[in-house]
Amino acid sequence: MGFFFCFFVFFGGVADLRLQRKLKGRFATTTTTTTEKVNLGREKIVAFFTLGRRLLHAAGGRGGTSQAGSSFFFGSRGLYSTMATAPTTDAPAAATVKKLHGREFYESIGSPKYILAPMVDQSEFAWRMLSRSFMPPELQSKLLAYTPMFHARLFSQDAPKPPYNKYRDSHFQCVLPKDPATLWLDGNPLVGDRPLFVQFCANDPQHLLAAALKVAPYCDAVDLNLGCPQGIAKKGHYGSFLQEDQELIYRLINTLHENLPIPVTAKIRILETKEKTLEYAKNVLSAGASILTVHGRRREQKSHLTGVADWEYIRYLRDNLPAETVIFANGNVLEHGDIEECIAATGADGVMSAEGNLSNPAIFAPEPQPGAFEDEFWRGRDGKGGWRVDAVFRRYLDILHKYVKGGEPPARRPLFVPGKGMDTEWMKEEIVIPPKKGSKSEAFGNPNYGALQAHMFHLLRHFVSKHHDVRDALARARLGELEQFEGIYKMVEKKVAEGLIEYEETDGKSMEDPAEEERLKKLVEEMGPAETSATAILRCKRPWWCVQPIIRPLPKEAMARGAIQPGKKDKKRVAEEEAKGGEKRVKGDETNGGDAKVVEAVKEELEKQTEFQTSELVSG
Repeated sequence: MGFFFCFFVFFGGVADLRLQRKLKGRFATTTTTTTEKVNLGREKIVAFFTLGRRLLHAAGGRGGTSQAGSSFFFGSRGLYSTMATAPTTDAPAAATVKKLHGREFYESIGSPKYILAPMVDQSEFAWRMLSRSFMPPELQSKLLAYTPMFHARLFSQDAPKPPYNKYRDSHFQCVLPKDPATLWLDGNPLVGDRPLFVQFCANDPQHLLAAALKVAPYCDAVDLNLGCPQGIAKKGHYGSFLQEDQELIYRLINTLHENLPIPVTAKIRILETKEKTLEYAKNVLSAGASILTVHGRRREQKSHLTGVADWEYIRYLRDNLPAETVIFANGNVLEHGDIEECIAATGADGVMSAEGNLSNPAIFAPEPQPGAFEDEFWRGRDGKGGWRVDAVFRRYLDILHKYVKGGEPPARRPLFVPGKGMDTEWMKEEIVIPPKKGSKSEAFGNPNYGALQAHMFHLLRHFVSKHHDVRDALARARLGELEQFEGIYKMVEKKVAEGLIEYEETDGKSMEDPAEEERLKKLVEEMGPAETSATAILRCKRPWWCVQPIIRPLPKEAMARGAIQPGKKDKKRVAEEEAKGGEKRVKGDETNGGDAKVVEAVKEELEKQTEFQTSELVSG
């Protein structure tokens, strides 16, 4: 085995250099098509690399991890495991390669512990790269990212002439538009966008397979969305609205499992009982899913009814499914520390974050040691700290300039740090937001530009509640015009510097708000720590210049504030019950038409939606 190991390491290194040259588009000038050029480098070495992986695995190594030998041969992101399973046209040896499945596949991509969730129009390439940028080198292989959810039918259908598919080209940009032989953004291992799963919503197995085959060469697995609870999913019959049709779910997953050259995974929501959820999970796994992601909320738990995710359901699945099952837990992750708490409570292999990541893209990274990143990570007198919003904003813009626009970021001054004797004259300069350019911006057809505005409103949610001029500038900014967002960044940079100076000059008192803190503590005392979002707010609160989670009120709080209103069906049902029972309106009831009873009925239903009442987490 040692001889074979040395043989494959030596020749693997040579082949690796040849492969990278081909991936960068350095092909000889021939009359072959661009598609043939893309496949050329993969097909000639696919069997070689795959055999090498099998031998290393038999010797105790795992391709795609950082173990000695295997990391040199396969790289730190499982590049060749994906290339080895890419569709081919003239390489019969590759077609016979065994596809990895389940835990074996999970280990081959580095056994990721941190999972960036698939979010519609919000987990695009630039945001994934931003989230990855905070991970220290030794943990980079532990972060798995998903693409946004794509519509399988729209993604798969081609027109007879260019542009063959505007939807696909504007959502998944794996190669350069003018040079399909050159890898570009999504799934590009040369820039670090791996491991990567591509997620689709679908209700037709053939549409799903056709779409999945188009992305297979550029990702590590394809995921089926069975969790989307929104009205558009109900109308289109996909996401969580497939859960009543377990036979269709089986066929969707099994079609990919049997015909796709890379693994298939699935993301589900919990059902009414643990037992039903277990049967659901078994169906998904028996169909061929390699990894099961479980969102610990029911389909009804969304918007103001989101409430708390039930980790006990995920623990029940962990305890009752085969030990080799790979499970990701989703829900209730507000801060980095919640990840370990979730793993301990659920027994999951990895933890997925959606909203927690949107408000803090560094959520997966451990807090830096004191003295490290002192220009980007702020620490207060109480020891609490957080990544500065101007630092995160800057990183994000730099990624857009470098990878998406294909140029160097503009020259920037060092981030202001109080007490370092830094110049403050720049703070007197007037900041002018450039006017909009032509009638069409770069945002059209590019998901990375299109998501920028929404991302900044998430990231700066607490910031703009204080600085309304920044909020207004963000609202007016034209998607894709980086010059305008550069101007907004300067506004943010200046206000953060002013806030830091004031904090130092007042010995931290500028951020104290005794009245608000007392109000939150009183809410906790009156409602109990598990019934109010005040508990999480007190724990997670940071100064406005730091990233921090967006915390929703719990359903009962939303009800009390009037954010949840009874619907027509609820009113009609209660009215019918009153007519049958001859009940009279209670004196002093300030609601009309039986609304008080509807409110109580909704409250009771909300209480039944989760059994996990001990967590203080209310979002994510």
